[in-house]
Amino acid sequence: MQIVPLKFRPTDDGALLFADDAGGYFKADQDFLERYVDDSLTQSDHRFLDVNGHAFDGVGDLAYSGFEYRFASRLYSPAELDYVILVPTLRCNLSCGYCQVSRVNETTPGFDWNGETLQAVLRFLGGLSTKRIKIEFQGGEPLLRLDVIRQVQAFCRSKFDHCEFVICTNLQEVSPEAWAVLEEPHVFTSTSLDADRATHQAQRTKNAQKTSSFFDNLDAAVNRLGPDKISALPTINPTNPPPATAVIETFVSYGIRSIYLRPVNYQGFARKRFDARSSASSWNRYHSSFIDALIDFNWDADAPLEEYYFTHCLRRVLRSGHNHHADLRNPNIIGYSYVVIDHDGKFYPTDEARMVSRVGQFDLSMGDVFSGIDRDKIDMLNAEALNNFHPDCVHCPYQAFCGVDLVDDLSRYGRIDLPKHLTDFCQRHTYIFDKIFSLIYSEDPKVGKSLAIWSRAPRFDSSFAKVHR
Repeated sequence: MQIVPLKFRPTDDGALLFADDAGGYFKADQDFLERYVDDSLTQSDHRFLDVNGHAFDGVGDLAYSGFEYRFASRLYSPAELDYVILVPTLRCNLSCGYCQVSRVNETTPGFDWNGETLQAVLRFLGGLSTKRIKIEFQGGEPLLRLDVIRQVQAFCRSKFDHCEFVICTNLQEVSPEAWAVLEEPHVFTSTSLDADRATHQAQRTKNAQKTSSFFDNLDAAVNRLGPDKISALPTINPTNPPPATAVIETFVSYGIRSIYLRPVNYQGFARKRFDARSSASSWNRYHSSFIDALIDFNWDADAPLEEYYFTHCLRRVLRSGHNHHADLRNPNIIGYSYVVIDHDGKFYPTDEARMVSRVGQFDLSMGDVFSGIDRDKIDMLNAEALNNFHPDCVHCPYQAFCGVDLVDDLSRYGRIDLPKHLTDFCQRHTYIFDKIFSLIYSEDPKVGKSLAIWSRAPRFDSSFAKVHR
């Protein structure tokens, strides 16, 4: 019998978490580790490893093929291009201190698509082979170019079998015409809701009148569109975060059940105004306390809540195929399954790539809508966009669940070869997976209830918490 390679990490309860390259995991003690290292495993050890998919008799047998399948199913393979982020304007009617995209004032000329750019974008969309398309309008404030939104929608509905549109708006000023667009089928609204009224005003609207306008429009959006068509994302300053209960109460009051917590990003204006480059430790502490608060809330809540990204990571641990978050994939091949078209018609492989380029740090553009996509530069980056052979990742038990974000590394450090444990990405995700496994192995019924909800299971079975004794 041959044992697949196992990686291990100490846990807070004094045990060790072991995992293999396909994402199979279990807990054991120091004695098992010593037997594994010394090649002196007992019959009981062999039996446990065999039954749980960590061993095989020979290449090509059922156990080996099963392991190969589980390993391959963890890997991300880009599909056809069916998701396009459009930035028809960089103008905005707010001036948020943590703005990631370095927006310009509402009256500033030269930061919008002109007619030629719009037609080139439509030609590009017309050349896609997919039958289903998702278009996300970003900015700036995209509702300032409602005319462009309408033209893109009309074209897509005539070209594709199924269309989904997401409009990322600050909901600051919504005209009757804009409401009509937001109310259309298959149109979803994404906005920012920073914890509570006081925090939102301090970070975004700056004065009471604009704050009232936003919350009036948010009330109207919930009533007119329904909470299922709205996502509201709070941006948190890790050094001065709002109480978790304040965030939870605000989202509950609007009937929004999924909260995607985001720390201030090290992009755009936030690079100068916030200490966001090395904030992982303070963010991890806050996020952990927030998850605990959600667990307490969900215990007796009629309508439970989730933290979107934590739930996504939990599902990546429990099963393969959860690759719909662009920042957590392995390999994280960029510039193929989705692209960004900026206000000047340039293509970018990710939204963060356009932010890095906007501040003049690196030019990560990949052609434009007039001359076409040029992926040569991005393919050089893609050659390093996997963790399977990275010397800092091969010994980590979380490797199969984790991913790579080289654009974030470039933004923060100006390089992609920094030791992984020193990067914000690694520090945040090591914490997240530590937290996930501490909950998986918890015997607290409150924890079990939330894990069942977040994993979409009738109950969270104890078989998920394998232990070899």
